[in-house]
Order: sequence, then C-alpha cells, then structure tokens
Amino acid sequence: MNKNVKQINDKLFSMLENGITPFHVVLDTVSQLEAEGYKALSMTDEWKLKKGGNYYINHNDSTIIAFHVGKSTDKKAAFRMAAAHTDFPCLFVKPSPEVNTNGYGQVNIEIYGGAIYNTWFDRPLSLAGKVAVRSKDAFKPEIKFFDAKDKILYIPNLAIHMNREVNKGVEINAQTDMLPLIGMLKEKLEDKEFLLSYLAKKLGVKKEDILDYELFVYNPEKPEYVGMDKDFISAPRLDNITSCQALISGILEGADEKNIHLIALFNHEEIGSGTKQGAGSLLLNHVIEKIAAALNYNEQERVSAIYNGILLSVDVAHATHPNKVGKMDITNKPVLNGGFCIKAACSQSYATDCEGIAIVKGLCDNAKIKYQRFENRSDVRGGGTLGSIASAHTPVKTVDIGIPMLAMHSAREFMGSEDEFALYSLVKAFFA
Repeated sequence: MNKNVKQINDKLFSMLENGITPFHVVLDTVSQLEAEGYKALSMTDEWKLKKGGNYYINHNDSTIIAFHVGKSTDKKAAFRMAAAHTDFPCLFVKPSPEVNTNGYGQVNIEIYGGAIYNTWFDRPLSLAGKVAVRSKDAFKPEIKFFDAKDKILYIPNLAIHMNREVNKGVEINAQTDMLPLIGMLKEKLEDKEFLLSYLAKKLGVKKEDILDYELFVYNPEKPEYVGMDKDFISAPRLDNITSCQALISGILEGADEKNIHLIALFNHEEIGSGTKQGAGSLLLNHVIEKIAAALNYNEQERVSAIYNGILLSVDVAHATHPNKVGKMDITNKPVLNGGFCIKAACSQSYATDCEGIAIVKGLCDNAKIKYQRFENRSDVRGGGTLGSIASAHTPVKTVDIGIPMLAMHSAREFMGSEDEFALYSLVKAFFA
C-alpha cells in the first residue's frame, strides 16, 4: 500500500475509533483543529477576526463549523465551503430505559436513522453519549461526555430451531426484538434504575443528580483491512466519518490564502437535517453573516461573497454490489477503489449541476485524482444528503461527492482502502 494512502487511512482509523457518537466526533475534531492553532468562537459573542486566522464554533456539542480567513483575503474573496455529517444510524436509549424480563436486565431503545436491524445482533456493543448533571445554576447544568468503553450490551438472535424461516427473511420489530441485554438482575431494587445507577457510578456523581442524557448504543469493533492485498476497509461509522476526516485534513492542509475556507460538520443528517444543529437550520448563514461583519463587509459585499462561493456536500455513495449488480444504474456503476463518486440526480436529491461537476472534474484532472460518477437506477427511489438542504438556505454552486461503499447503514460498513485518499486529495485541492 502506498505510504501516503496509509497515512490518510491511519487518520481515518483514529477518528473511526474515537468518533463513537456525534458528540465524540466533535470532540475529536476540536482536538485536531486546536493542535493546528484553531481558536474557539461563540455565536453569542462579537467576533474579531484576523487575516490568516483559524477559528471554529462548537454548536450544541454535536455540530462544528471551522474556517480559515486567507492572509490576502479582500472583499472579492469567495466562500469555499464543504459539509459533511457527524451522525450515523444506530440505537438510541429512551428515558426510563430499564426493563426486567424474567431477571434479564434490558435497555429500552429506539432506532436512530435508517439502520439495518439484523447487523446489530450477535455482537458485543457499548454505550456512549452526553449526560446533563445538576449544578448550582439550573440554566447551566454540568455536561459530561460518557463512554462505557466496556462491551456491556448484546442483542442475541433467536436460535434457528425456534425460528426455522429465519434464512428466508423474518421481519424484525424495533420495539420487541431490538432490546439489548445489559446484565442479570440479582436484587429487586435493581429493577427500576440499574442503568442510571451504572451511569452515576461511572461518572462519579449522585444518581439523583443526573437530570437527562443522550445515549447511543455503538459498535466498539475496530476498523480493519480486509482482502488478499488489503484492498478493503471494514469498520463501523464509515458513513460519514470518512467525509468528516477528509474535510478536516483538507482544510488543515489547504494552501489558498485569497479566499475564506469553511467546513461544516452537521448533526442529524440521518433523520432529515431539519433541526437546530442540522444542515436545514440557519446556522451556516449566521456564521457567514458573523464572518462578514467581523471583516467589515457591507450587506451587498456579503451577499456577493456568498454567491461567488461553492459548497462540496460530502457524503458516501453506493458502490456496485458484486452479488446484486442489477440494483445499479445500467451505465453508472462505481466500484470500490475506483476513486470518490460525483453524485447527481435530476430530482435534486443530490444538488449537483454541470458547472459544479466541471469544477470538481477540473480539479481532479489537474491533480490526477481518481473519481467516478454515481446515479440511481431510474426505477429506484434513491437517497439524498445535506447538499440540497443546505444549498436551499445558502444558494451557492453545490456538488455532492463521497466515497463509494457497501453495507451502508450496517453496524459495520465496507469500503475500498484507496478511496479515502482520493477524497482527501480532492478536498485538499479544493482548498489549495
């Protein structure tokens, strides 16, 4: 494997292991940015920006926007922006989650996003997220980020002897079939709050001081190379940490000093983006407004800078499945290790147009970066991503791109080992 490819994959592997929830993706992003001199800003403060400065905004702990002001930026500068998402399909813990089933302790969950249910069975699982703890000021609870680290949860399959039709396909009920085991209950007192007691012990706080939480069940397995020549990568959370890491590396290595570079890692793409920390919010516009105000743009100059800009919407794409080739478009069939995909749809579920595609292809041709085209079959309703949502609020040229992959939305996904490097190379060229 090429040394440069391995270095980029090493960064991806690190973020895959650290980014176990959207909160932890943001924590890892902050760590990478601050190591390169990026400084935190607050949306409630007046900003004083310097040319050549590097800044970030942590919004609700699960969305982060980072930007670089070019050293020679003037009021004719463009906003070069790229966006991805920090969330992924998984299991989300409900309030009052403790369930006692014949002495088995189980956790009541709901499904977050479009998960493939059966991939969560028969593998050790863990728990992580954000916990709000009582403080002296009711308006400012203490926030703690939690990771059990231990493999404490498990969803066992029913034996084939009791489910003879399982290999013909059996419907899985999200409420009755997906409750993970967490332990055996030995005392009646454990029936009501055994998970809350566990949380309190791990966090070193009183149980009654835990006011609320956002906890996710996650797959703690590590990313691995697969194949005779390490052609593939198998890992949880490839959708969309592949894009997050490519954007972080790209903006940190961008060399252009004439424009304003910005990356936005939004939460809640998997559930529609229409939230206060999603791409459907006004957050990106407000950030642009505050940047323009700090650089003394008037209203016309700010609007001109936006319309002179461009947005990369970076999310994963579907690769051709070797056992299901007929599921793909008849002429656009991207494969693993063929490079990242440029995604398009006349429905504008992908927000790409020909000028945006031309720009991306030009960058790739100049730097000899591998890319492919993705289109859905005409008789299949395809997915969408945040590009069309974000560009409706911030109407700039937009291109949807991302690495091709298999097993998308599985508890463990599959990609080509060379494709992250292609995506990173494009983002770096975009900010060059």
